[in-house]
Amino acid sequence: MKSVPLVAWLRFTSSDRRGSLWAVLVLLVAALLATLVWLAGRYEISQVQGALERDTTDAVSDIRTALTRNVQGLQALHAVNPTPGSWIVDAAALLHEHREWVRLEWRDAGLAVIAHVETPYRVPTFDRLGRSNATPDVSLACATARKFNGPAYAGSYFVPQSDGLGIEVMELCLPLVTAGRLSGYVVATYSLQDMLAELIGKQYTRSQEVSFTEPDGTRLALHGAVRRGSRVFTAQQLLDLPGNTLVLRMDGWRGAPDLFPNVLTALVTAMSIALVSVLVLLARDMRRRLKAEHDLADALAFRKAMEDSLVTGLRARDLEGRITYVNPAFCEMLGFAAEELLGRSAPMPYWPPEMADEYQQRQAIRLAGNAPPREGFESVFMRKDGSRFPVLIIEAPLINVLGKQTGWMSAFLDISEQRRVEELSRASQDRLQATARLATVGEMASLLSHELNQPLAAIASYATGSLNLLQAVDGAPDPAPAHTVADLRMAMGRIAEQAERAGKVIKSVHDFVRRREQAREALPPQALLDAIMPLVSLQARKLQVRVVTQVDEGLPDVQCDRTMVEQVLLNLARNAMQAMDLPGLRERVLLFRVRRAASAEGNRWLEFAVADVGPGIPDEVARQLFTPFYTTKTEGMGLGLSLCRTVVEQHGGYMDFLPNQPQGTVFRFTLPATAPRRAR
Repeated sequence: MKSVPLVAWLRFTSSDRRGSLWAVLVLLVAALLATLVWLAGRYEISQVQGALERDTTDAVSDIRTALTRNVQGLQALHAVNPTPGSWIVDAAALLHEHREWVRLEWRDAGLAVIAHVETPYRVPTFDRLGRSNATPDVSLACATARKFNGPAYAGSYFVPQSDGLGIEVMELCLPLVTAGRLSGYVVATYSLQDMLAELIGKQYTRSQEVSFTEPDGTRLALHGAVRRGSRVFTAQQLLDLPGNTLVLRMDGWRGAPDLFPNVLTALVTAMSIALVSVLVLLARDMRRRLKAEHDLADALAFRKAMEDSLVTGLRARDLEGRITYVNPAFCEMLGFAAEELLGRSAPMPYWPPEMADEYQQRQAIRLAGNAPPREGFESVFMRKDGSRFPVLIIEAPLINVLGKQTGWMSAFLDISEQRRVEELSRASQDRLQATARLATVGEMASLLSHELNQPLAAIASYATGSLNLLQAVDGAPDPAPAHTVADLRMAMGRIAEQAERAGKVIKSVHDFVRRREQAREALPPQALLDAIMPLVSLQARKLQVRVVTQVDEGLPDVQCDRTMVEQVLLNLARNAMQAMDLPGLRERVLLFRVRRAASAEGNRWLEFAVADVGPGIPDEVARQLFTPFYTTKTEGMGLGLSLCRTVVEQHGGYMDFLPNQPQGTVFRFTLPATAPRRAR
């Protein structure tokens, strides 16, 4: 009697449990659908918000680009030295193109107004309160501009208008620098309202409301379509300007996502995805099984073909050190059959007996988990016939499908032939080095013959002059005059100096040919010119050439090889004087000029120039002027200018030439300065 209620209770409990499971399933499906609807709405909201944020970012980028172009336009006003009258005309034309500006001013270094222009599109902005009320903002912007050495903006402020309204404006100050000194400022007054209307693309303001706000949310200026919907989307982006920061806010209105269409879409989508997913999974499973069978057969055939074609020996070992796999190349390399190697552990039959202990220790280290070097290591193996040969071993962990290490895989390369080729290559390299040394000797001889010409000629000139003085003294009955003795002493000193210069030339040219770092020192530019001036003056007097030097004040020292740079200056001066050795040329002037290089890094380089007033260089000669062994002189070698450019480039500089005005040629080159002077 008691067993019947117990069975009924068990049946009821089982049925109730099954119903509970179905209820849970229904709840899960409902939760899934509700989640899909919610996610669809969230996705739509995120898409709208993301699009609005992208529009805000693009609008800020447009404003930055437009402000940069405006700064360039203001700089163009002072590209040439304008007068107040011409400036007003150009500024008025510029204001006509830019509605966002309400006023342009040209101020001197003391912020006094030199000239100003008002926008033609509205009444003068400062008529009601006067421009003096904005002086603190202008002073702040110009102080920031001086600090940044560039354009700077002041904070915005409200300007009441005569019609009872007002506008929010912002001051831009652009410093004007002439010859490294502050000469004045250009002050532009922006209308924030017009900035939104003119500097932002029209596509953003047709469907959104754009405004400038303070960090606390206070709106400064507003522009765009004013619409209303059930949901407001807002995006903000900082407009960081030098001296001021604005917040660009963009508001958009969209209707909230509808619930019913999303529910139907979610149901149909869920059922379609479920049915298609089942069919796709079944078809994919069948294809996967067939593909796996074919791939397995192909992999076995490919592995067999690869094993038979490889010339690299392969060997696999388990974690106990036993050989589990060898390929035919490994067996052929050692002379053992695969059956003789599989299952073997240390000591291996291909280990030389005298090295067995060393190999045993190395294998113990490897089996302990220490990875070998990636590039491999060399060893010596023994063939079955007892002969030894070197091998290169590359080992890597053997990882199974589960990512667990099951052993070690090794690759072996017979490097006997490589060792023989290396010996042949080493012998060939020695022969090539000997040939290169012979070529260097030839190059050194060419350089010495060209570079020693000037100092040796100077020594010969001074020696001839000394002999003439000595002959005059020998023929005189009285003791030699004091000035004659002084001339002899000077000549002998010059001979010693030029002999020392010849020695320096030999050493410098020798270092130059060997392409090694030369000894460089810090020298004043004037010292380089003073060192070559005696030789230059000697030839200048002969050719009736007037020598002029122009060295700017305050130049830093140059870091250079003194002897090689002096040779460059001498060669350029000699070429310039020879170019002016023409009949009918009235004034012959040789100009040496040293100044800072006119480049973006001019503070780090000095420019040396050698100018003449000769006939100039024809175009057909200019194209080949720096080509080695090209010359227009009957006795020239064609190496001078080529070597000069090489010396300058070794110092990191450049060398070129350009026409002199009104006639002649200017050769110029740059050398590095020791310590660039900081701008103050």
